[in-house]
Amino acid sequence: MLQFMDAHCHLEDERFDEDRDGAIERMLQAGVVGCVDCGSDLESSQRVLELSRLHPMIHAACGVHPHEAQRAGEEALAALGELLREPEVCALGEIGLDYYYDGDYRETQKKVLRDQMQLALERDLPVVFHIRDAHGDMLEILRGMNKRPTGVVHCFSGSAETALEYVRLGFHISFAGPLTFKKAPNLERACALVPLDRLLVETDSPYMAPVPFRGKRNEPAYVYHVLEKMALLREKSLEEMAGITLQNTREVYRL
Repeated sequence: MLQFMDAHCHLEDERFDEDRDGAIERMLQAGVVGCVDCGSDLESSQRVLELSRLHPMIHAACGVHPHEAQRAGEEALAALGELLREPEVCALGEIGLDYYYDGDYRETQKKVLRDQMQLALERDLPVVFHIRDAHGDMLEILRGMNKRPTGVVHCFSGSAETALEYVRLGFHISFAGPLTFKKAPNLERACALVPLDRLLVETDSPYMAPVPFRGKRNEPAYVYHVLEKMALLREKSLEEMAGITLQNTREVYRL
């Protein structure tokens, strides 16, 4: 059986409350040998950590999502720092910038992002970036750092040129369900040009299910369909693409 890894999911999400064990079993039956489950605030990060303790194939990432930045004061960041000491934690995330809902707190997002990247450097952990409609500011921040953490730009949504700039700065690029959508020429081009040793595949479940499950709840077992499209774009066999992304995921998260 082919072996895959889901580089980013949210099995702790309440949408899995009724059948979480079933989703985990389907993941394993599909050949998904592991996943990285990412928190978005302290509460969800704690749930991720608890889930990873029950299931060794679920690797925990703890962090504060940009939508939660206004609640991330010094006390919250200190508590996050303690969570990051746990042996099940493989990354700090998901963190980043999200300007899709244009609020008045972009500077707060930037501060919380910088604080968490510093925390990642102190704990020697890779980061998981969530970036939506904010690549310009993110790249400016990263270019201005004397020392950057390693990590992943998850569910990539930008141009090929933007993807290659993140690669130049030392990051991996992860593609999710939107890569399989009919009208995704920018993502297809980006996926075709990112170096093979920087490519990851993910579901971001329960969000953005790939074709043929678009519009339904996503789950880690569906990572196969994203990988299938990636293999087509890179003119690789499914076996080759599975091996490449599995190795890349293990390397960037030090699994």
